[in-house]
Formats: sequence, structure tokens, C-alpha cells
Amino acid sequence: METLLLAPSEESLDKAARLLLEGQVVGIPTETVYGLAADAFNPQAVEKIFRAKGRPQDNPLIVHISDISQLELVAERVPKAALKLAAAFWPGPLTMIMKKSQNIPDIVSAGLDTVGIRMPLHKAAREIISKSRPLAAPSANTSGKPSPTEAMHVFEDMHGKIPLIIDGGACSVGVESTVVDMTGEIPRVLRPGAVTEEMIAEVLGAAETDEATKKGLAKGQTARSPGMKYRHYAPKAPVVLYEGAPEDTFKAISENALPQEGVICFDEYIGYFDDMQALSLGPSWDHHSHDRHVFSHLRHFDSTDVAKIHVQCPREFGGGEGSANRLRRAAGFNCVICSSKTVAGITGPSGGGKSAFCRNILSLFPGNILYIDADEVYHRLLSDPLGCLSQKILESFPEARQDGRLQRGLLAQVVFRSKARLELLNKIAHKAVLEEIRRLMEESSRPVVLLDVPLLFESGLDRICTITAGIISEKEQRLKRVLSRDNISESDALMRFENQPDAAFYEQRCDIIVKNDGDEDGLLGKSKAFAEKYLTVK
Repeated sequence: METLLLAPSEESLDKAARLLLEGQVVGIPTETVYGLAADAFNPQAVEKIFRAKGRPQDNPLIVHISDISQLELVAERVPKAALKLAAAFWPGPLTMIMKKSQNIPDIVSAGLDTVGIRMPLHKAAREIISKSRPLAAPSANTSGKPSPTEAMHVFEDMHGKIPLIIDGGACSVGVESTVVDMTGEIPRVLRPGAVTEEMIAEVLGAAETDEATKKGLAKGQTARSPGMKYRHYAPKAPVVLYEGAPEDTFKAISENALPQEGVICFDEYIGYFDDMQALSLGPSWDHHSHDRHVFSHLRHFDSTDVAKIHVQCPREFGGGEGSANRLRRAAGFNCVICSSKTVAGITGPSGGGKSAFCRNILSLFPGNILYIDADEVYHRLLSDPLGCLSQKILESFPEARQDGRLQRGLLAQVVFRSKARLELLNKIAHKAVLEEIRRLMEESSRPVVLLDVPLLFESGLDRICTITAGIISEKEQRLKRVLSRDNISESDALMRFENQPDAAFYEQRCDIIVKNDGDEDGLLGKSKAFAEKYLTVK
């Protein structure tokens, strides 16, 4: 069979729809990964998907629709909660499992009475569906291999097996959709993706994630969602996944990887593997970049002769869950735990409430957590006028000297009036503070560490964290807190704000964002919820 590879056009999309209505299988682009599509109401057409992929028929497929009105064609009952999620996230990378309609053949649902449904964001996909009918479409790869995020990936696996692939460009998301089961009282995430548990809970008030996303299905357990099989998304070479803080996983790979093996790591560490075949996922904090690169990097190593692939695992919070889940399955859950402690980096702009957030956690769980205030560490190091840090700072800021010693007040006046000078001070201080924090952590037997660090990302301290959280607040509230706390003028406070990142900086980089609206009881509740969920405090 000849396989055509065509760009989206009125003519090519009409051709795709015509082939689908004739019972053929077509490769289509979506924002998540490329799909291998067939008429969802035609069991003979759907059977061709399984043949082309070599996919076992006990693995359910997702039905794709182009308009909310098509829900009644594929679902028997649509919960009100599902309509709320659809309003929030459709079209987009969210699949909802509901009771299936009689129109859905058993081959689509793997014999289950439920079906996964989503509305893709990619315009070409929706146009093809609107020109044909709802489509059953798993990822367009050979079963078990890494999913395709470019049309050529589909061509590599499906050339000669299907008549047409629509080339809609590189997928903007890069991992399959989040799958959430809407048939129970509480929505349950069965496959993580770009729409996180926290985002779902924000819309519906509650959500939870199935343990199988981390451990795989128990023996004999039925897969209620695609992507729940034990080993999946795997390249030819075996994958070893290293989980924990980026600095810890980097060290473990450095000690274990051999020259003839491959490495997938974060930007911060790519330069250390110049003598190996190494690819970068992007910065350790950038979950969107991880999603976009994870499958293409795994597929890349299929064209090499590497004997093994060593991979740094993204932190599985705030959007990192999807990549972490896919990598665990690619590794067949061959995972190396590299961090002995849970280390939470708490950051945010001045006056945001990060210190109050930390105090709340410590008051709720006294004696269980090692608390380290990076500012306190910094000031303690400076308290020795003859200490190494004080002397290094005076070399660069002689105007901060008074009576032969470093004066912090003078230093603050100098650096907060110049962004360049503030960056210079930070560069000098960060190394000393990091070394001291490492010493404190190593000496402590407590399994949970709470780091209060205003410059968490600027200092690189985020790399020793297993989770990061940004505490943010409105500017007016921040100003009020800073004026009350620091006894400075409003102009000085505003000048300080100008030299600090805005809320978007933290929203982009932090795994978890906590919004502090000034309600003390509300912040207390958020502090407790964070600790109970993410810090494994008992």
C-alpha cells in the first residue's frame, strides 16, 4: 500500500474524511501526539487500527469528537461535572471516561461499558472529524514504541500500512491527553498529562490520581484507560530512570552511565556529557519542554547503537506528571530513587507570604521537618566580619564598609538600587549559602526539608529540591506586609519590587503555586493541604 504524506488543505482534509468514511485508517495530527484514526462506529475499520499498530485488543481506544453536540452520540450519560470540565479544557488535552452509548462497538472500549472521549485542539483534527464522524484514535505508532510527535515518526512506523498521513507539524503538547474517570464520585486521573489533577480539582473541587500511574497495573487488573500497560512508550534500548532532585539524579547518572550508552538530561547538565550521546529535555523546571521532547528523544535513540539510555526524571508535579509517567513506563518501572529526603523549595516575591506559609507547616507538624531559611543562613554567614563571605563581598562593594566592617544596611542601599549590582551580590552569596545548606541537610536525620529561599531559581537551589512551590499575592497586599515588616519607605519597597521577578516568573517555574489572598485561616488550610499531599508528613 502506498502511504501519502500531505499537508493540511481543503483537498487533503476532504480526502482524509472520505477514506475514513470508507472504512480506512488515517494518521492525523493532534496537539498531544499523532493519532491513528478510524470511524468510531465501524468495528471493521477500528480492527484495522489494531492490525496496523500490532496492538492487543484488551487496550481501550479514545473517541475524538469535534463539537460538544457529538457527546450524545458517544456517551450514554454525561455527568454535569464532565460538562464543567469540557467548558474549562475542551478543545484540549483532556479525555473523560463516561458510560458509552450503544453506538460504540466493544472493540473500541475493549469490552468495557465505558469509553474515553476528548475534543482535540488541533484545527486539522477537528475539521477531519466534522467532515466525517467521531473517530477512534490511539497514538499512531507501533504498539509499545514511543508515541509520534511529528508526521515522519508516523511515516516510519506506518509506511505501507495506511493510505494517508496528514502532516500538521510538530505536536504542541507532546504527550498524550490526561485521562480522567468521571464515573465515580471523585474524578480519578488514570493517565497524567497537560491537564493536571490540581487543575481538575480547581474546577470541580476535588480530584485524585490512580496509584497505577506510578506503579503500573496489578497482575490481572483491567486497563480502564490507554497507557496503563506495564511497559509502554519504550525504545529498543532499555531505559533506566533516575528519580529525585535534579542534582541527585545527575550525580547518579554520572556514576553509572558508560561511554557507549545514551543520556537524556536537563539543560543544566548537558555540558557534562560531551563524550556521550546526550540529549536535553530543557531546563529542569520547564515541564512543557519536557513534554515536547520526551518521545522524540526516545525515538532518536532507536536510530543509534546505544546499549542503554539513562534518563533524568522530571519532578512529577505541576505538569511534570505526564512526562514522569511516560518515562516510568518506557523504563518498565526500572527506576532508581536518588534522593533520600523530600526537599521542598518555597519561594515567591517579597511580601508574598512564603515565611508565613512555612511557619504554618512547622506549627502543624512540629519536630518532623528541618526548616532552613536561606536569608537567615546568609545573614549568619555575614555576621562574622572576618569571614570568607564578608571579605568577598567587600572586595566588590567597598562602599558597604564602615568602621572596617561590612554593614548590611549600606549593602542593601547599594544593591537594591541597581539590578546589575544585585545580581553580582547574589552570585557571590549563592555558592556560600548552598554549601552551608547542604551541610545542614546532611547533618540532619529528618526526612523532610523545608527551604525558604527568595531566590530559589536564580541561585540554582531549585536543583536540590524534589518539589518547588511559589507563594504569590497581589501587589497591594505585598506592599502592606513589607512596609509593616521591614520598616522601610514605600519608595524603597517599590524599588525592591522592581528588581524582583513578577508572579508570572514563579507561575512558569514552580511545580505548585499557592495564592495568598491575605486570609490567615485560608493560608493555614493551604499550608496543611500542601504538607499532607506533597511532603509525606506523618
